[in-house]
Amino acid sequence: MESVRRTPVQQRSVERVNQMLDAAAALLDEGGYEALSTRAVAERAGLPIGSIYRFFRDKRGLADALARRNLERFADRVADRLDEVTGWEGVVDAVVDEYVEMKRRVPGFAVLDFSGNGLVADELTGLLASWLTPVAGHTLGRTLLIAVEAADGLLKLAFRDAPSGDPGLIAETKELLLAYLARRVENGVMSRPRATGS
Repeated sequence: MESVRRTPVQQRSVERVNQMLDAAAALLDEGGYEALSTRAVAERAGLPIGSIYRFFRDKRGLADALARRNLERFADRVADRLDEVTGWEGVVDAVVDEYVEMKRRVPGFAVLDFSGNGLVADELTGLLASWLTPVAGHTLGRTLLIAVEAADGLLKLAFRDAPSGDPGLIAETKELLLAYLARRVENGVMSRPRATGS
């Protein structure tokens, strides 16, 4: 069963849903997933509980929507970082650095980042398809899924005992990804088309 009742269309509804998601993120930071409830979100957002149920069936729906919003923001921020990248190694820096930055600064992200590694890999595949060319016999989607799974495990370890992330483990994550991608991605291929000004 779908946990989101409806997608907001009007600007006022979009703003109200973002208000709900901001409240959910704050509750996650304060008390983890157990602290999240539709009633608590309504109280934190200063909205009647019926407003929550207009868009979400339950707290799982709120969490799913927050995870989707996190993924969209992550992809947008990675895309912005890629504007400064000149080599494929910089792609690894952009992706890992943005994840670490969001983990440190985005409310609720430390508790609930994305909906799953498969979705992250799909998003990155679409984003990086014009940047990275897989070597013969490999696909970019599978390559990035393996990279995301590996990075997820290492970055969880990096943040397990260090609230800001262990810098050594973050560096090791990048090193592992670079070593893996060096065998799966054409070296130095940077074919991303640049937008032309009007």
